[in-house]
Amino acid sequence: MIESDCIKFNKMIQKITSFFILSAFLIACSNNALTGKKQLTLLPESELQTMAIGEYQTFLSSNKVISASNNRDAEMVKRVGNRIVKAVETYYADKGMSDKLAGFKWETNLVEDKNVNAWCMPGGKIVVYTGILPVTQNEAALAAVMGHEVSHALLQHGNQRMSQGLLATVGQVALAVAVANKPQETQNLFLGAYGAGAQLGILLPFSRKHELEADRYGLIWTAMAGYNPQEAIGLWERMEKLSNGQKPPEFLSSHPTEGRRIQQLQQFMPEALTYYKPMGK
Repeated sequence: MIESDCIKFNKMIQKITSFFILSAFLIACSNNALTGKKQLTLLPESELQTMAIGEYQTFLSSNKVISASNNRDAEMVKRVGNRIVKAVETYYADKGMSDKLAGFKWETNLVEDKNVNAWCMPGGKIVVYTGILPVTQNEAALAAVMGHEVSHALLQHGNQRMSQGLLATVGQVALAVAVANKPQETQNLFLGAYGAGAQLGILLPFSRKHELEADRYGLIWTAMAGYNPQEAIGLWERMEKLSNGQKPPEFLSSHPTEGRRIQQLQQFMPEALTYYKPMGK
């Protein structure tokens, strides 16, 4: 094959490869049930939910899980988690979208860890660190944190972050192979994408768009669970004070806080308050 033919052949291969990559992108763009907007999710949510079960159990087995049977804080975390889950399920049922929660097997645990952090994996696997409780200070603020994290899972933000990370690491063509073999890099990206990779130093920051979406729906779940969503304002004010010009806590590292965040929360508040019915009323 002469040189010009080689060049033509290579160009043809590049075009074919580009076609398959573009096709994969088009297939991977799906509408999210909550927002109705298209989003890039290269990985099947069912696959991520399966991965989450294993990674969640691995995390729990290597950390100190506090039993709710003899600890008031752990009992509170379980109680708030159950109310947030009920709010989500009620909202989805009212919208005729209960099938979108297929595969969700909710679980909430409090873990002994001084880091200010909380996260939710696909399928509703939630962890709250003891280090965040002095900042939340009350159940309503804790509900805002947990509602926020649950929203990231429902909105498939971690899937989008992991998809972007995999694209950067292994490329579109090798994606299926990477997931099937589950190399260490893929596992690390999974943990980083869902906020559980603090010790790995690979937390992937959410975009401003993702944060706003999680804030909005997190307030709605908080209100529907019977907690005053306005407690989220004080929560984020306390969060911002934690940095004090120093390195922010992990919760803020993976959840960028711009000066406009409080203002944006206030803009979401009227909608959230329409769902608010104080407990016992």
